[in-house]
Amino acid sequence: MKYASEFRDGALARKVCTAIAAECQPGRSYTFMEFCGGHTHTIARYGLEQMLPEAIRLVHGPGCPVCVLPVGRIDSALELARDHGVILCTYGDMVRVPGSHRDSLLKARAAGADVRMVWSTLDALKIARETPERQVVFFGIGFETTTPPTAMALKMAKAEHLTNFSVFCNHVMTPPAMRAVLDGEGLPLQGIIAPGHVSTVIGTGPYQEFADRGQAIVVSGFEPLDLLQSVHRLVRQVNECSPCVENAYGRALPDGGNPKARAVIAETMTVREGFEWRGLGRLPDSALRIADAYGAFDAELRFALPYRAVPDPKSCECADIVRGLKRPEECKLFGTACTPDTPIGSCMVSGEGACAAHWLYGRHRQTAAAE
Repeated sequence: MKYASEFRDGALARKVCTAIAAECQPGRSYTFMEFCGGHTHTIARYGLEQMLPEAIRLVHGPGCPVCVLPVGRIDSALELARDHGVILCTYGDMVRVPGSHRDSLLKARAAGADVRMVWSTLDALKIARETPERQVVFFGIGFETTTPPTAMALKMAKAEHLTNFSVFCNHVMTPPAMRAVLDGEGLPLQGIIAPGHVSTVIGTGPYQEFADRGQAIVVSGFEPLDLLQSVHRLVRQVNECSPCVENAYGRALPDGGNPKARAVIAETMTVREGFEWRGLGRLPDSALRIADAYGAFDAELRFALPYRAVPDPKSCECADIVRGLKRPEECKLFGTACTPDTPIGSCMVSGEGACAAHWLYGRHRQTAAAE
């Protein structure tokens, strides 16, 4: 496939790794965090950590939107589905995420709730048009990548006067999460691999504040050679003591991002004063809510939906894993009580979760064997 197969060339990947090793300074270690679940899965799938020199450590950050959503927001979605008789439309990776008492939207559906998996917001709008007698709620979730489709759904619903459609908005923003990680008492990072898909919306400008603080930043694509090239650029920035924002995803990312997407978000949504994140706590100005002009389509207002903070399950290390403080296999539940068939934490459920990646591609077994 054009723009895919040429970025999966094993021989070229080994050459890039050799070049990276040659530039690693003796006695120096390099710790880089990737802020995207897609990056995490590529790293695990292709064994990039095992290919890179030992001096380089890749740390998984809070780049999985399902993983950073707290239990209380899952409980709110369950309340909508069970107690308000709505048709709850959701992306597929949300249906198995555990809420309180190991409940999930999948279990709620089995018990009679009308929970429907959709591919896009257009599917949810179609359901609302075809069932005018029912209230339809779209479970909006994700970073800046998936926010524009939700914003467009709000615009379309308002234009069509769809009084039976609303959105349960849980969209969050990447820069505040980066800020929280860097301000927290976590691992000392030398560089950040910034998410390519998010950046196609917001551009590269929002990362400049982190370069100004001394962090090397490279925006990466999602293929193996994309990530290796980004690591190579980060090593050079660190060695040269010249932190900056580099765009290594030029084939898809203009530095200015997508102004039209940002405009529709600005029209239909506004920044929340605070929002709770799994692992990061309550962060100010880190998430979006539906703008007052579109308040008629806000499910939280329509159904007077309160938010109740709920602690993570005992012994679940998802909070530390999304901050990069622990690796999945360091959680004592990983692979025992918590598996893809019996998930306890969201990191094992999501298609972008670090635990799911380590389990799916068996990297935890290779690590154990090496030790």
